Amino acid sequence: MELNKNNIRKILGIITFTLVLLSLLMNFGKVQSFLAFLWGILFPFVLGGAIAFILNIPMAAIEKKLFPKNGKLARPVSLVLSIVSLLAVLAVVIVVVIPQLGKTFDSISAGMATFLPQMQKWLEELFRDWDMIEAYIESLEFDWTSWLNGVKDFALSGAGSVVSYTMSATMTVINGVMTFFIAFVFSIYILIQKETLGRQCNKVIRAFLPKQAVEKICYVCSLSHRIFSKFITGQCLEALILGTMFLVSMTIFRMPYALLVGVLIAFTALIPMVGAFIGCVVGAFLILMVNPMQAVFFVILFLVLQQIEGNLIYPHVVGNSVGLPSIWVLFAVTVGGKLMGIAGMLIFIPLMSVIYALFRDWVNQKEGAKAVSPAKKEK
Repeated sequence: MELNKNNIRKILGIITFTLVLLSLLMNFGKVQSFLAFLWGILFPFVLGGAIAFILNIPMAAIEKKLFPKNGKLARPVSLVLSIVSLLAVLAVVIVVVIPQLGKTFDSISAGMATFLPQMQKWLEELFRDWDMIEAYIESLEFDWTSWLNGVKDFALSGAGSVVSYTMSATMTVINGVMTFFIAFVFSIYILIQKETLGRQCNKVIRAFLPKQAVEKICYVCSLSHRIFSKFITGQCLEALILGTMFLVSMTIFRMPYALLVGVLIAFTALIPMVGAFIGCVVGAFLILMVNPMQAVFFVILFLVLQQIEGNLIYPHVVGNSVGLPSIWVLFAVTVGGKLMGIAGMLIFIPLMSVIYALFRDWVNQKEGAKAVSPAKKEK
């Protein structure tokens, strides 16, 4: 190799990169602590960006519908209406659902003592022709009072540890509130000045990166914004439709807890693939306390409505906005759930869709280049 300036520069770059990498690996614990400290500082701003992205969806729609000429008051009024709309949804949940939830727990705690004997009697009637099962059910004994006393003793024994952790829990709540407040204020600034921030970011990347890289970055950002926006909008609308279907169906069939179960399934349906089934389990348990046969009918109703929603409603509401095959949706839900919980499930599906679309374009480009190359050789 000829030792000219370019080659020497490349060799020095490789040596520097190797030394830096070895240094990071040898001090991995300190690097991990520094990254955790840095993430703690940046988290409010990352959360603010996420809040701004979500609020921008209804804000942009309101601004487009009510203020087509984009006057001076278009942005602040649209932003205020978006925040008020979200707060109104939370207020409806708090005012309507929370009291009913409290009554539900009161009725469950009051009726638990009589539920198990009734359940035993119902099982005996159900398995009357099965002598062995009936004999086993009749042999079951459950002392509800002793169980409650055991729970009470356990709670009292843990009271000391609860008191010792009160201060730390209080500080955690205060820090969480402050973090959310900073993130919310930051999101407001982003939404008010989003065009200015966009122009500044575009100017920076055009100043330091080549034209081809700038075009690629703009394409990836545009694709990500489109997929994430459509996914969030479609998921929320689909959850609202599914919750309404359960509310109407359960009201028609006179099932208990229709409003509570409908709202619960609407919220859990925001979790892709597994969310509605969580609502089904909780709803079936609540109805089981009142009428076991209605709980069985509720499960059947859930399966029927899930088929209607999955085959008819979801394709039309969400459509192909994500554009991700089912196997990769399952992969994204699994990986996202393991890494970040419920938030990871919501984030990783559109993120995987973006990666899938970029990889598909890259493969098509490579395949097209190979198809053209023989023709060039013939010429």
